[in-house]
Amino acid sequence: MAELRFDDRVVVVTGAGNGLGKSHALEFARRGARVVVNDLGGSAFGEGASKTAADDVVDEITAAGGEAVANHDSVTYGDRIIECALDNFGRVDVVINNAGILRDKSFHNMTEEDWDLVYNVHVKGAFKVSHAAWPHLREQEYGRLIFTASAAGIYGNFGQANYAMAKLGLHGLAQTLAIEGAKKNIVVNTIAPIAGSRLTATILPEPVLEQLKPEFVTPLVVKLCHDSHQDSGGLYEIGAGWVGKLRWERTRGHGFSTASTLSAEQIASHWAEITDFTDADHPAGGQQALMSILANLQNR
Repeated sequence: MAELRFDDRVVVVTGAGNGLGKSHALEFARRGARVVVNDLGGSAFGEGASKTAADDVVDEITAAGGEAVANHDSVTYGDRIIECALDNFGRVDVVINNAGILRDKSFHNMTEEDWDLVYNVHVKGAFKVSHAAWPHLREQEYGRLIFTASAAGIYGNFGQANYAMAKLGLHGLAQTLAIEGAKKNIVVNTIAPIAGSRLTATILPEPVLEQLKPEFVTPLVVKLCHDSHQDSGGLYEIGAGWVGKLRWERTRGHGFSTASTLSAEQIASHWAEITDFTDADHPAGGQQALMSILANLQNR
């Protein structure tokens, strides 16, 4: 199979100074892309700032013969990041929303600051960067966006209420942008990676981290962002050399008559049927999900 190239494409990678973001930036540059390496240079917990992380990645790219520029803005100033791409390379084609922090605490110990910091970096930051890029992608009728979710958002995880909220929220945003961008050839997908990084170092043992290389995640991001990829609105779990796609599943449920009132007791009497996933349904979108529910209006 021919190599998936990104010649003449401009790729913005947030949080690209370490871990997954660095791996993404290096690989896109190797494949011919001009890369904006964004990283505030703060800690994994959202503290401090430094230009070193982004600058080092740019130096590594240029030393290998690639093109890259560093950007040191917080993702909450997403317009500046996109301006950096436009000022240096004249366009933007791919946006990889990767920046993130952790403020892990059990919910009863979580402060509003813990909540807001995680929201601002993951959700508002991804919004600001993507929103700034969106009119340019629409105008050129081409774009590829990646949002980075997590198993914590899909399944929940103790001590990560703020992180889980943000990560599943990003997938919701991505699904809507996939719908809105379809007519303009803007493809949007979500990944839920497991990889060794500053963030996972707080929750995974060292022997496991050593085997979870970010380089096992980046190839999926490359595939999802290539010109030839058209599948949009997907959610993919990836890590340790394994890749899979997730989808929503819904029981067949039970339709009650709408000719009379509905009681909690009636629902309780059909609970086994309502929660039985045998022969489950897999709605492909909100309209399909709604139509199958509204079909019950005929049950009078």
